[in-house]
Amino acid sequence: MISLPLTSPISPNRSLLHQTRRPNSTRRRFRIQSSSSLQDQGTAKTPPKRVVLVRHGQSTWNEEGRIQGSSDFSVLTNKGESQADISRQMLAGDSFDVCFTSPLKRSKKTAEIIWGSRESEMIFNYELREIDLYSFQGVLKKEGKEKFGEAFRKWQEDPANFSIDGHYPVRELWSRARSCWPGILAHESKSVLVVAHNAINQALVATAIGLETEYFRSLLQSNCGVSVLDFTPRADGGPPQVCLNRLNQTPNSPLSGGSSGGRKASKRIILVCHGQGDHEDSAVVNQAATNDQPMNMLGVIQSQKIAELLLDLRVSSIVCSPDTASIETAGAISRVQEAAGCLGVDSVPRYVKTKQMNELNVESVLDKSNKDNDVIASIQPGWLSQLDEEAVSALWNRSGKAWESLLDELSDEESNPGDTMVVVGPPIAHISLIAQCLNLTKEGLGLFHLDAGSISVIDFPDGPSRKGVIRCTNYTAHLGRWCIPITRPA
Repeated sequence: MISLPLTSPISPNRSLLHQTRRPNSTRRRFRIQSSSSLQDQGTAKTPPKRVVLVRHGQSTWNEEGRIQGSSDFSVLTNKGESQADISRQMLAGDSFDVCFTSPLKRSKKTAEIIWGSRESEMIFNYELREIDLYSFQGVLKKEGKEKFGEAFRKWQEDPANFSIDGHYPVRELWSRARSCWPGILAHESKSVLVVAHNAINQALVATAIGLETEYFRSLLQSNCGVSVLDFTPRADGGPPQVCLNRLNQTPNSPLSGGSSGGRKASKRIILVCHGQGDHEDSAVVNQAATNDQPMNMLGVIQSQKIAELLLDLRVSSIVCSPDTASIETAGAISRVQEAAGCLGVDSVPRYVKTKQMNELNVESVLDKSNKDNDVIASIQPGWLSQLDEEAVSALWNRSGKAWESLLDELSDEESNPGDTMVVVGPPIAHISLIAQCLNLTKEGLGLFHLDAGSISVIDFPDGPSRKGVIRCTNYTAHLGRWCIPITRPA
């Protein structure tokens, strides 16, 4: 697991509460909780905790393309109930101690489907409702521009500074998300389920890892998408270290259709973590291998599963790290892509441009660290502090060069709209690229976790020259019986 370093990459004073407050200890299966009830109560040390966030399933207003906000008129469609049931199966192995949920019908129903027959308590918290959008609520998205003109354009293009009816909805949302965390973290539980909505779940993730309102729509939340945050207490009693273990694990493939922030992606980068190698302990998936070894049998299986997942995409290019496991994984993807063309109507083989990029090789950087490489290799909480400052800076500078090179290639005049670039490398290289995409500082390297064989998807709705949207991170469902379960203990 990877954890938040002592200094937040964006806003250290806002990354998470510096103390947690214990809610009323009275227990019922259903009860209503207001965040204000957490005030003026004693502090409590936070135990190790995993928080699993789920967005509700497809609703009638989702299907109609209508702006919902915090209104409570829409309900789950049949598809939405099916999505919730798939999420229930994904989370069946987790012994959740509590479920916090928005009381709005679409979220409440999703929570009840996922919660099933569990006897543990379910807490309804109105602060977990969807973003308040005032006059926009109920309007069809396709009619928004015609009805609201400049205000609707502002909502689409600059939501952080968008105002309506005397309110700044996104700013209010961020404040509300922060107010939810004390009750969630103070609950005497190790595993917490939170079922809510698209915008509030974005805000919960963002405020946990220290991102401000400008990151609204940068962290996608699909219907019934599952995101996981791990909180590890510090020995000095300070605020917990925070790790986004995964973002937006969806019931369906993250590569299928859909939009990012209401817009179709013009270009896409898929980050593929190479298959597991012989040097890696199967009990603890390595993040930063410092030995260049080929994949073991599990790694070979993982690479084939990745290639199958990408089969329906037309991959325009593959860029890989020069380490052996990355080259082998890239080769598996390339072979399946090129063979797939022969299965089409025209039976014309695809040609996939493949090249190596030295900037994706982190081995030489990490080997220069004077700290204990065994600790670094297994990536335990606080791993970033185990690296010398020089090594962290070198890693960060190298990833910055890699990110710029990838964007330049994706922006090349010869590339076509809809092109997909696959980037294969070790997990730590991709963690660095995600942090670069979000324009974090080098301390942001401690915010994310990736497993061998996982994929992460970055969309560019406005092209590679503009801000990327993280569609998902650490997606592993394609690995089938070999996947890393969402319910794996923190």
